[in-house]
Amino acid sequence: QVQLVESGGGLVQAGGSLRLSCAASGRTFSRYAMGWFRQAPGKEREFVAAISWSGGNTYYANSVKGRFTISRDNAKNTVYLQMNSLKPEDTAVYYCAVRRVECGSCYYVGPFQYDYWGQGTQVTVSS
Repeated sequence: QVQLVESGGGLVQAGGSLRLSCAASGRTFSRYAMGWFRQAPGKEREFVAAISWSGGNTYYANSVKGRFTISRDNAKNTVYLQMNSLKPEDTAVYYCAVRRVECGSCYYVGPFQYDYWGQGTQVTVSS
């Protein structure tokens, strides 16, 4: 089993910034891609950002492109999501996810493509 623990969520005013972290522990894979998703009340879970094992490839949802940055530190088994210029519509529970991969440059955008999930961290952006 792999355990994922997110942190860094909170309440911030519109235009502010937050940095989420997701630390993996337990049965960590030799290679794994990671992603961030979010779910607002009454809505389906949606893709936010993804990063390959190498860290060289990233992909973002259009709604966050240019404002959010995903990165990772493989030595610490941790992925980050830097969120700038936050908007009230960014309010949601944010989840990180992990998928074991053979491809070091691959990333994934579908929630069904991931094997393990964190418990989520709440991000609330006030107007």
